[in-house]
Amino acid sequence: MQKVKAVHAYAASAQSARNAIQKQKADLQAKFDAGQQEIASLHKRVEETEKTANASIAGSPPVNSAQTADLQSQVDDLRHQLDSAEKEKVFLSEKLHDAQGRPAQPKEGKKRRETVSTPGGTVSPPRAGVRGTVLAYNQVYNFVVLNLGARHGVESNSEMLVLREGTLIGKIRISSVEPATAIGDIIPSSLARGVQVQPGDTVIYAGTSP
Repeated sequence: MQKVKAVHAYAASAQSARNAIQKQKADLQAKFDAGQQEIASLHKRVEETEKTANASIAGSPPVNSAQTADLQSQVDDLRHQLDSAEKEKVFLSEKLHDAQGRPAQPKEGKKRRETVSTPGGTVSPPRAGVRGTVLAYNQVYNFVVLNLGARHGVESNSEMLVLREGTLIGKIRISSVEPATAIGDIIPSSLARGVQVQPGDTVIYAGTSP
């Protein structure tokens, strides 16, 4: 009887894991599609802004030099956004490919992987001192890509602080973790009005010195 119960429990756990993976795949596909649209939009904006800047340089008098410089600055900023979006697209494509080939595993197995065995019992990996950088930011779905992953101690569903020049600007909640990278959803209520997370911002766990 106990064996039958254990089999049923394992089957239910495996089904739950499969459902979670399917949801993750759907979320990744949605984020990937949004990234594709964002890249296409950025390409169009770069082309339009460059045309405007070139026309200004070719036919405008010297008094409009400030406007020309502003247009060039817009072009540079758009190209930076486009570069970040391209990197994010590659990252999401790899994650989506991994998710499609990932076998379902019971939650118990995942829990065991997320802990460290010690002579006195089992404890979670230490997270204080973990520090990383935002590689890319998706404004459409409000998430970031980090240069940290499981091997650095990052855990799914954990919260991290976002710093800029040593000052706290917001928080993120980790939604997906790979060995060397992770995706974190920005917590909107943690950001001050008008503040946005940017590539290059620092992320740490609470308890880590800025």
